[in-house]
Amino acid sequence: MLFLSLPKYGTYAEYAVVKEDEVFPLHDNLTFEQGAALGIPYFTAYRALVIKTKCSAGETLLIHGASGAVGLAAVQIGKHFGLTIFGTAGTEEGISLVKNTGADLVVNHKERNYLEKILEYTENSGVNIILEMLANVNLDKDLDILANRGRLAIVGSRGSVRIDPRKMMMPEHEVYGVGLLNSTKEEWAQSAEFIMKGNEEGWLKPVIDRTYPLEKACDAHRDIIHSSGAKGKLILSVQEA
Repeated sequence: MLFLSLPKYGTYAEYAVVKEDEVFPLHDNLTFEQGAALGIPYFTAYRALVIKTKCSAGETLLIHGASGAVGLAAVQIGKHFGLTIFGTAGTEEGISLVKNTGADLVVNHKERNYLEKILEYTENSGVNIILEMLANVNLDKDLDILANRGRLAIVGSRGSVRIDPRKMMMPEHEVYGVGLLNSTKEEWAQSAEFIMKGNEEGWLKPVIDRTYPLEKACDAHRDIIHSSGAKGKLILSVQEA
């Protein structure tokens, strides 16, 4: 699982020492690989939707890059809370996966004017919440389709972006940065309790794209950087001797 206090990054090992209150049991419903797919995606999605934007039943949610691990987690969590889910993906396979996971409408973000389809679906009222995976590309356009008092959670970005602050003033939009490792112990415990309950109830199901043996870690990194069309989580599998 995810270790909040782990002092080093960029390493892999068969064993690790971690604080007791930062781990939790693996439910019998899940394999070890599925358990490895929980930490960052589901904790991040929960933090963005519940702790930051405070989603509520009946609201609309747009998830950019919904076929990725965080996006699919957000689809499942959003449907659990009774939200109408809009998702974007860049391949037919990704679009199908997001639909099958529970999204109400999925559009191809490579198509021109794809955001207009979402706006039309809301009868031009806009979406209440946006989960943004690539803020440097989408942020300014996101502000055009947020409903009044809409909330936007930035999960990822690959560069800087220029926006017009006036787009936020009259509709009183709120923009949140989401950094999972900023979670307090109370927030961590809250997230873990919710995710474990979802495992027990069976509606929370991690989606794994590919699994690699530990010695193929370099291949996994290469595929993350160079491949397009995410379809869930990439996993490194550690085999016991």
